[in-house]
Amino acid sequence: MKPYLQLFDFSKKINYRTEILAGLTVAMTMIPESLSFAILAGFPPLTGLYAAFIMGLVTAVLGGRPGLVSGGAGATVIVLIALMKSQGIEYVFAAVALAGLIQIMVGLFKLGKFVRLVPQPVMFGFVNGLAVIIFMSQLTQFQTLVNGRVEWLSGMPLYIMLALVLLTIAIVIILPKITKAIPSSLVAIILVFLVVLGFGIDTKLVKDIASVNGGFPPFHIPKVPLNLDMLKIIFPYSLIMAGVGLTEGLLTLNLVDEMTATKGNGNRESIAQGIANITNGFFTGMGGCPMIAQTLVNLSAGARARLSGIIAALTILVIILVGAPVIDRVPMAALVGVMMMVAIGTFEWMSFKVINKMPRQDIFIGILVAVITVWLHNLALAVLIGVIISALVFAWESAKRIRADEYTDASGVKTYEIFGPLFFGSVAHFNELFAVAHDPQHIIIDFKHSRVFDMSGIDALNKLTERYRLLDKKLQLKHLSSDCKRLLKNADQIIDVNIIEDPTYQVATEK
Repeated sequence: MKPYLQLFDFSKKINYRTEILAGLTVAMTMIPESLSFAILAGFPPLTGLYAAFIMGLVTAVLGGRPGLVSGGAGATVIVLIALMKSQGIEYVFAAVALAGLIQIMVGLFKLGKFVRLVPQPVMFGFVNGLAVIIFMSQLTQFQTLVNGRVEWLSGMPLYIMLALVLLTIAIVIILPKITKAIPSSLVAIILVFLVVLGFGIDTKLVKDIASVNGGFPPFHIPKVPLNLDMLKIIFPYSLIMAGVGLTEGLLTLNLVDEMTATKGNGNRESIAQGIANITNGFFTGMGGCPMIAQTLVNLSAGARARLSGIIAALTILVIILVGAPVIDRVPMAALVGVMMMVAIGTFEWMSFKVINKMPRQDIFIGILVAVITVWLHNLALAVLIGVIISALVFAWESAKRIRADEYTDASGVKTYEIFGPLFFGSVAHFNELFAVAHDPQHIIIDFKHSRVFDMSGIDALNKLTERYRLLDKKLQLKHLSSDCKRLLKNADQIIDVNIIEDPTYQVATEK
């Protein structure tokens, strides 16, 4: 059955109460975050809530797996800040729609599979860095504006905030030991809300960030000139936004796959993200991508179906339309406590247990990715740097594995039996294996246990051939695999080697 029909497949067992309560909890944690990101970027506050509703609903129905929650995420919004300052909100809407189109193309061409190239140390660093960001971002709620300056809370306001946060954390920790019938995060938010309301406690509320009151997202065609100059302006932002969204989305999908022991569909998720962002662009939303923190809240509440994501999105819409007076009075301390517990749950504590068993380069890569994630708040860049360094380390280690066994038969023909890959990284070691000046007149290189991977390998063979030819010696290749043979054939204009026909492998022909 198609993933987007799972919600309506009554043969599958869905705990409707758990899904509904999880969706309500997710909505409570998503509202202040979406508002904060919108305000940070200089957008109207409602563009953040519209993005949370549209991204959440579209991806919950059409996305690559149940349980994944999307909304107006900070990672994608940060990309658009410069465009907002230079060109205005209309260009932002156009850029969001174009980013969605790019994401759809990635999904249609099935390019989402390349997230498999992300190594485990990079995932450790990514997740741990993200946990630190989630935790540190909550500390801003302990700040306030005084005469236009940002200052830390002190005295009684600080003590009240700390007490309410600790109360929230205590409820989240203790309640699951008593009952798991209701998500502890939702119970914590409700109880802290009632305590503040009942005792008239003066503390920071959601309304202190921005009002959540508004109407249904209006259809709106971005008011930008339809010409090449406009496209040149928005395309770089759209491309980066699409890349950041897909990177975070597919990494989140992989994380959920591991946590739930199920398999999602990265290409379907890419298409769903694209559709959601195009819709954002035409319904005044700031766009977004999967949100790891809210996804973890959803999963920790017990949600495993698409219903929770739909409930979360519809709850946000209802709050925008009619529920603002209630949500405005939710204490920020309750939401801070929930998100801090999410950060603690997100951190890969196991990484400390295995750190002494990991290779030094993997430890370095994991720490580097975490530091870049925290320092730059750019998850996609951190992952990209981690993947590049991992690839270079792999290439270096593979380059050291190439070696040769030598033997000379009764007729005086010397054979070099090569072990290990021949590619750009191992060319230098490969060249050192041969004693060209001292070798006999007939030399065979046996590739039974090796492969030629790239043009650098072909060039090395060509130069080796020339070295033997200058000494009037004959060089032949043997036991080439079919892909090696194809590489040599494609490079026929730049290499001239004698290949021995092998009746056993049937992979090469005599020249």
